[in-house]
Amino acid sequence: MSITATTKARTPLRPARILLHLFLAGAALAWLAPLLWAIYAALRPYSETSEKGYVSWPDTLNFDNFTNAFTQSDMSHYFVNTMIIAVPAVLLTLFLSSMVAFYVSRFDFRLNLALLLVFTAGNLLPQQVIITPLYRLYLLIDLPGITMSGKLYDSALGLVLIHVAFQSGFCAFVLSNYMRTLPHELTEAALVDGASVWRQYWQIVLPLCRPAMAALATLLSIWIYNDFFWALVLISTGENMPVTSALNNLSGAYFTDPNRVAAGALLTAIPTLIVYFVLQRQFVSGLTLGANKG
Repeated sequence: MSITATTKARTPLRPARILLHLFLAGAALAWLAPLLWAIYAALRPYSETSEKGYVSWPDTLNFDNFTNAFTQSDMSHYFVNTMIIAVPAVLLTLFLSSMVAFYVSRFDFRLNLALLLVFTAGNLLPQQVIITPLYRLYLLIDLPGITMSGKLYDSALGLVLIHVAFQSGFCAFVLSNYMRTLPHELTEAALVDGASVWRQYWQIVLPLCRPAMAALATLLSIWIYNDFFWALVLISTGENMPVTSALNNLSGAYFTDPNRVAAGALLTAIPTLIVYFVLQRQFVSGLTLGANKG
């Protein structure tokens, strides 16, 4: 055993460090408590909890609530609706915001900062402020043959556009700061070799932004997937709703099974967990890269 390992093994635990770990463990448990409680309730039949209460030892634990929630709410249909909205919205947001970020970070002009502020300022505007004029505007825009409703209202295209509009400012801000950390010699050398602006963006700068793009893709996927506000206001047909609205189908006129609703809520959270775990490494590297560059 080395001297360093022996020294570390003999180092006594300080009270401050013990308190720190206890605080972190308590905070983690407090954050996980609602999720664990929802899982516990979803695994129990409602007849048992109504008789004994939720704070009681279970007699039966099964996945019947998950099966019933998935079939009763027609969740597979709403998952498809959400993918139709989320995938184009994420791709369009990253594509358009990366173009804006490339322009304001690699070219110097008088309104460089003002242009970036215009995009970023859109994120500071509360959604509730513009909902009334936006709702009237969606009703006035006719799109015959393009959407099922014939209008921008009550269509997946309308939700895609509003998500792109609201999320592009944040992504442009993050990507522009990330692109400023890249050496200008890369694009200058490409310019000397005769590369066009599009080629500099598409083949040189954009591949280097993959960690940042992956981090933003993770955040955008979660934000757009979990959206309920815009879908509630801009969609009127129940069949066109995203999966976050499918839980309404589990609520009856006179009775609602809270255990089944908990199971449905947990099912809707599975895709966001999959996205996070798939892009976890890129997400963490995208948040930390460039942090020590000045």
